[in-house]
Amino acid sequence: MNIVVLVKQVPDTYSERRLRGDGALDRDASDAVLDEINERAVEEALQLKEAHGGSEVTVTVVSMGPDRATEAIRKALSMGADAAVHLTDEGLAGSDAVGTARALAGAIGTVGPMGSGGVDLVLAGNEASDGRSAAVPAMVAEVLGLPALTHARQVTVEGGSVTVRRETDDGVVTLSAELPAVVSVNEKINEPRYPSFKGIMAAKKKPVTTLSLAAAGLDAAQVGAAAALTSVVSATPKPPKSAGEKVVDDGDGGTKLAAFLVAQKLI
Repeated sequence: MNIVVLVKQVPDTYSERRLRGDGALDRDASDAVLDEINERAVEEALQLKEAHGGSEVTVTVVSMGPDRATEAIRKALSMGADAAVHLTDEGLAGSDAVGTARALAGAIGTVGPMGSGGVDLVLAGNEASDGRSAAVPAMVAEVLGLPALTHARQVTVEGGSVTVRRETDDGVVTLSAELPAVVSVNEKINEPRYPSFKGIMAAKKKPVTTLSLAAAGLDAAQVGAAAALTSVVSATPKPPKSAGEKVVDDGDGGTKLAAFLVAQKLI
């Protein structure tokens, strides 16, 4: 079985993030890390590999981004992934979700054809912490012509099918599809392992294929800012937090608290 995991380098959630003058995220203004939800997707791929014989399963990470994204790729490799594909090209700058899905689908295609003997399963996080669109995995599935099983809390592969458990406010939903398929996982699916020293050293020798748009067979006119179907019209910095309201209990504290909650439309 061949598993592809989509990974992305994002600004660290705990560092200050700023927008550029054009409304785009200033990625050079903060530390860059492998997105945490992608770590969980990698972990799930590694657990599937361990459950299905280890050597019989190959895990390849695929990432789209600038040169510095190699840091995130190496993190995934140090966790235990076998190989990586890095799609990097100046023509990708400014791509929206649709363009990103097209580009990632092209990069996945270089790993192998979909199906037996090629790529059997594509794993991804349900949403990146910088974009938060939660749409790219399903869009990739649409481009590849594959079923999409999203927001998985649990993933099981048996024979030629994949089954996921999705938890919602209304209960638990079980979804199944024949392989190949695309599965996105949520933040509750697992706890990612920490790379060991042995894993970090081994990652330096693992193959990383660097692709341009042309090498991935992609049309430059379908990606990048010029092809984007969305644009930022305006952007406003997040306002500072205002002071809270202090409730003094003079015997009517409960009434005051209830009135505050009603005013905030919480009750």
